[in-house]
Amino acid sequence: MNRMAPSEFDGEKLFALARDKTPDAQKALAEALGKLPFSRDGSMTERERSLMFDILGHLVHETEMSVRRTVSSCLAELPDAPRDLIRLLANDNIEIAYPLLTGSGVLQDEDLVEIIRHRTQEHQLAVSIRQNLNEDVAEALVETGNESVIRSLLKNTDAKISRATMEYLVEQSQRVDSFQEPILRRRDVDPELVKRMFTWVSTVLRQVIVDDWEFDVSTIDGLLERATVREVQGAAYDARELSKSQQLANNLKSVGKMTPETMLKVLREGEVALFIAMFTKFTGLDETFVRRMLFEHDGNALAITCKAGGIGKAIFASIFALTRQGRKLTEEEISKETRKCLAVFNKTTQDSAMDTVRRWQANSASPLARNS
Repeated sequence: MNRMAPSEFDGEKLFALARDKTPDAQKALAEALGKLPFSRDGSMTERERSLMFDILGHLVHETEMSVRRTVSSCLAELPDAPRDLIRLLANDNIEIAYPLLTGSGVLQDEDLVEIIRHRTQEHQLAVSIRQNLNEDVAEALVETGNESVIRSLLKNTDAKISRATMEYLVEQSQRVDSFQEPILRRRDVDPELVKRMFTWVSTVLRQVIVDDWEFDVSTIDGLLERATVREVQGAAYDARELSKSQQLANNLKSVGKMTPETMLKVLREGEVALFIAMFTKFTGLDETFVRRMLFEHDGNALAITCKAGGIGKAIFASIFALTRQGRKLTEEEISKETRKCLAVFNKTTQDSAMDTVRRWQANSASPLARNS
């Protein structure tokens, strides 16, 4: 499409179209603006470009939304667009402001902070996805207290977030679960803050930390130990009689819901009888053996069984923690048991664990049964 120079379409005619609110006039105005050579392609002198921007600055006050949207889209990528005009459009309705808030380099940090503080959540969300967002703007977004806005900011890996702001968000993630994963997926987070989060994030996210962050084995084991102590101290459940749990476990297995994650969720919710029935189905072991392994003995047999079943270290540690709760152990005793069973889990290969579990499945006189 050939672009139209201002000499072919003078300002007076543009203003006349702007004042005419009929649909045909507004359509003609939008088309005329779309033909103007906004980029520096040599077809306009500096004086002509200045005149064009001046005309646009006056027009946006009189035109309908569709025309202002056209102007905003045309100006979004221009590095030399007038700042006053860009600020005016960036404070307009979000349909008009969006391309400028997400992409215009003309907007300065103070402009963005002002918009964050005085415009809508939609404006805040648009700012949150800008590339190369600076710390002051990120802090203003966090100060909104809006979970959706903050989550969007955290997902923006180009955004620069100060240590103080990130530390605040890490602490808030104890209360706001939706902050946890985007924080852990960022690579600018201090590893010490990641370690702090380990004790309160879900088992799935603990596995993310184990897999994605380059902590050594002893550090991971220490984190699991701390998390175990916290879970044992905070967990509470009442053992229930086995009733319909076995049938429910059968149903869950038949529909493919017999997963380590589901079993842990059931145990966290205090459905101990159902957990026992599910774990028995999952492992193929005798129910009495499973109950003793879970609640009456150290965690070595549980470690081997979980390793054989492909249950990850983080889920194993959580199951171990929750099943120790009823034994009234001191913190030191919990830590000692945790270290021992994590060592067994680490050094046991899945193949050797599967061989051991197969022997237990075939032999009702298991080591636990003989020692009971």
